[in-house]
Amino acid sequence: MEVISKALFWVANSLLIPDIIILLFLFARSLLMTGSFYNQFMTKRKNDKELNDKIKNLDSSSIEALKAVLPEKDNSLFIKYMRDLLATPPSEAYSDFLISNFENEAEKDTSLSKLLAKMGPVLGLIGTLIAMSPALVGLSTGDISGMAYNMQVVFATTVVGLVVSAVGLVTLQFKQRWYAHDVNNLEYVARILTGKQV
Repeated sequence: MEVISKALFWVANSLLIPDIIILLFLFARSLLMTGSFYNQFMTKRKNDKELNDKIKNLDSSSIEALKAVLPEKDNSLFIKYMRDLLATPPSEAYSDFLISNFENEAEKDTSLSKLLAKMGPVLGLIGTLIAMSPALVGLSTGDISGMAYNMQVVFATTVVGLVVSAVGLVTLQFKQRWYAHDVNNLEYVARILTGKQV
């Protein structure tokens, strides 16, 4: 039994360094994501101001006006699909195909946020529990400096994991709301183009 316990302890301790490396990688990725999310937020806000009223009051006679206000240099997901929808001849099958593709790409875009939201706390907790064991051993043997070092690792992994998770959760909430709104707009425009009753 003692051999099994020691093997288990050795395996758990050997996971600490990979856990910290992955946690630091996800933290760096979350910082990069914060910058790109801010850029996406500002672009989305500007586009919504210009397009929401046009889409809301859209009819078959104002389709060209909507085409004219689409930003030319913007390659965000919604603008790209709206441009494609307006450029092709009206077809219900193609509109459904485009909207399904848009939903798939939107899901792909939110996958990193989901990963950060779920993996941040998991990796933080793993690091906390692994480092807690040597800290308790240090406490029992009177090695206060060793215990203090391990407690630093305990708190650092927890905090970094929670920060990573917070970034993932906030960006996920915003993106899901944006994409739901965008799908609604695309479906509305598709119905106007195909002449279906809205």
